[in-house]
Amino acid sequence: MHRRLLSWFDRHRRDLPWRRTKDPYRVWISEMMLQQTQVATALPYYEKFLAAFPTVRRLAAAKLDDVLRHWAGLGYYARARNMHRAAKMIVEELGGEFPSNREGLLKLPGIGPYSAAAIASIVYDEPAAVVDGNVIRVISRLFGVPKDVTSTDGKRTITGWADALIPTKRCGDFNQAMMELGATVCLPGSAARCDDCPLHGNCRALAAGAVARLPFKRKRTKVTKEVHVVAAVRRGRRWLAVQRPQNGLWGGLWELPTAVADDTVPARLATSLAKQYARQRSASQPIRFCKLERVLSHRRIEFVGFRFESNSQDCRNDAKTRQNSATPQPSRWLTLGQLRALPMSTAMQAVIRELEQATALQKA
Repeated sequence: MHRRLLSWFDRHRRDLPWRRTKDPYRVWISEMMLQQTQVATALPYYEKFLAAFPTVRRLAAAKLDDVLRHWAGLGYYARARNMHRAAKMIVEELGGEFPSNREGLLKLPGIGPYSAAAIASIVYDEPAAVVDGNVIRVISRLFGVPKDVTSTDGKRTITGWADALIPTKRCGDFNQAMMELGATVCLPGSAARCDDCPLHGNCRALAAGAVARLPFKRKRTKVTKEVHVVAAVRRGRRWLAVQRPQNGLWGGLWELPTAVADDTVPARLATSLAKQYARQRSASQPIRFCKLERVLSHRRIEFVGFRFESNSQDCRNDAKTRQNSATPQPSRWLTLGQLRALPMSTAMQAVIRELEQATALQKA
């Protein structure tokens, strides 16, 4: 099985930039980006990120806002914050040298068992098995695992098989071959290309006609629905922007003042936001400028945006970051051009585009 899989990988492996190097920094960047992100999406970000931060020292010396701006669009922004923290730790505590084994890698922020095993096997050829969604699918079919792979027992069984399969040599290539097989051949459901699989002669699921039914997952994660109300507050040519708390959804990114509606009427909530953040007793009549939807992994968010004209004198026509007790989130008054340069989620970028269009129509 090892020989067949590695021989197949040598012939069919995709030419990806992180596979051309054993540099732990570059492999680490790729592994962080590929967490919950598809290869096609990560590729352009990988090249641009390394152009901006070519070494771990450059990443450690960068401002977090700059790191988040280069990450914007990849989602799961805690990854970027953890990378920044890890880079500082590597430079300040480890002399700029990456840990040379899985145990040491696990001590860095944002690196869990999967990432540590991937980096250690690829860079240092450590016999550490990697288990991601693709590998789970391959193993569950290869060995006909009937258990719910999301359960504790199912995870233990899959991990046991993965550990048993890992060879003593070419460990990194083997892990990548397993992931590649799941990503390109052992596809979900009836899309599986079993005739092209180098391991089809060993596959219990294929022999039993159960390929489309495996891996078995009993639970389905419920998609929650939320309404996020956006208050676009303008004074002159400038709009009010606030920074989200560092923890939670889109942590540390910038946005127009936003809140989850719950049971509050959206226009009323938007008016409240305008009063709170612009520090004024009254707000102009809300004018709706957008209503759009974005779907995250297990969350469906509808953005409803309202425009306001502010009579606040607090912006003083500058773009400095301000903070006060009433609105503990840092805030800035910025032009639309300056707003676009801030690190923000792709969802908020879409809201800004809607705001630009609405503002242009208003002028026309």
